[in-house]
Amino acid sequence: MRHFRPAELDAYLKSGHAPLLLDVREPWEYDICKLPGARLIPLRDLSARLGELDRNVEVVVICHHGVRSYHAARYLETVGFAAVINLAGGMAAWADEVDPATPRY
Repeated sequence: MRHFRPAELDAYLKSGHAPLLLDVREPWEYDICKLPGARLIPLRDLSARLGELDRNVEVVVICHHGVRSYHAARYLETVGFAAVINLAGGMAAWADEVDPATPRY
């Protein structure tokens, strides 16, 4: 598993990479703020919804502070996902480091 800080992910996306942005927060959190194009699958639902995801696509896992996303990313690796990246610091760090207009909670 790789880890990106928000500025690294921002640069990665701007350079033309198009990973699946997988948000594992709760729906109420996702409604407050999200990265454009992010897909919501709450961590509690991830194992039941694995069939919705392509194991061969690069996945960036996102949460509030990076803890749930870390656990989700580790899980995805154990079930055969080829390229998994954890957004270290999560959406809170994204607001601090990349986009100060991102709502905080």
